[in-house]
Amino acid sequence: MTQSNVAAREAAPATVPAQLGPVDADGKPRFRLGPLYLTLPLANIALYLVWMGVGSFLIPIQVTEIKGHPDPEALKNAVAVGAALAAIGNPIFGQISDRTRSRWGRRAPWMLVCTLLGAGALCWQANATSIGMLAITWGCVQFILNGFQAALTAAMPDRVPPTKYGIMSGLVGLGIPLGTIVAAYTIGGIDLSKLGYDGIVGGFDGKFAGEKGYYLIAAFLVAAVVIFLLVTPDRSNKGMAVDRFDLKKFISNFGVNPRKHPDFAWAFISRFGVVAGYFTVLTYNMYILMEYVEVKPQDVNSTMGFLLVVNALSTVVAALFIGKLVDRFGRIKPFVLGSGVLAALSLFIPMVSGTVNGMAVFNIVNGLAFGMYMAVDMALITRVLPRGEDAGKDMGLINIANAAPQVAAPFIASWIVSTWDYEALFPICACIALVGALAVVRVKSVQ
Repeated sequence: MTQSNVAAREAAPATVPAQLGPVDADGKPRFRLGPLYLTLPLANIALYLVWMGVGSFLIPIQVTEIKGHPDPEALKNAVAVGAALAAIGNPIFGQISDRTRSRWGRRAPWMLVCTLLGAGALCWQANATSIGMLAITWGCVQFILNGFQAALTAAMPDRVPPTKYGIMSGLVGLGIPLGTIVAAYTIGGIDLSKLGYDGIVGGFDGKFAGEKGYYLIAAFLVAAVVIFLLVTPDRSNKGMAVDRFDLKKFISNFGVNPRKHPDFAWAFISRFGVVAGYFTVLTYNMYILMEYVEVKPQDVNSTMGFLLVVNALSTVVAALFIGKLVDRFGRIKPFVLGSGVLAALSLFIPMVSGTVNGMAVFNIVNGLAFGMYMAVDMALITRVLPRGEDAGKDMGLINIANAAPQVAAPFIASWIVSTWDYEALFPICACIALVGALAVVRVKSVQ
């Protein structure tokens, strides 16, 4: 139990729990972990089905349909606004959930409200007919669902004991690859000819590569969150003490002093670098296949689906394996460093072989690297949070390191491609990812 939890307990009346932390005074878990091993990954899969299915498939498809051709500049404008609003929404909703007192706990009300509003915004975006409208609707989706993400990511420090951080971090990390697999299978289809089989699995003749894809994703999101809230409900915190609301303090509380909490700052920088290197390539994945690898237009969706599934399966294998190793050996930084080096090396593969096969090898190696990182990322972040009471807000701040690179990625990628070419995209992103991984060396409180 942290010192802040102990102090909060001593300050509160004996009959009122001051802090519903992951363990009680005897060190026993307050929440049943068994169901959480299933519901937390499922909720993350649903969330990343939105980020990957909409961000990697539906938006590029919409942009191409609206403009009549692949337009990197229009794609940049369509996604940048949304990512900027995501960076704002995460810490705002995180701090609001920290202050929430209800019979359903701090996080559950915001998870439900934001999910329902986000699903509605997705249905609105399905009918966008201009780049401007696409940018506005995606901005609304990102802002609202980052409220859900802030509450969801706080579930780990709220409910999980530190001894289980590694395996839970690995399971949470499955959200990205499994969300990607579902998106690839449903929207783009998976071209199995690369594995020696004829035909395309999934895709449903393009049925979900448009408006219906948005509706399907919205429905899956709502279903997953309802399951999470019913199977693993939060606990009432109606009697939990809360400071009187002060707008000035509320605004000033968004920041974390890097001098007082240097490990938190370095962990933020590390995540920012690794995610920036990843998303700068991911944002242009479809256009890389179209214009660099020169895949035929009719084969782009299924080829992209195949490559994303290869990447996702590699990520799953690495995340589960490394997560167990972290809990066993209690060391995190070597895996962060290893993931950054491997990710950087993987980005040179498309330069050597700008073919579908070369991209397949890249996605295998890159997936292993990203899986290694996802297995330890949440374990690292959770250990350097400044205060347990502010977990929602602090996780929201850390999540800016996810959102901000998405703001920068379209501009960085567009500038690199227009100034040089797609070949320059890979080494620059490799350097960015490597710098992010090296930043973890400065985190002193984690082995």
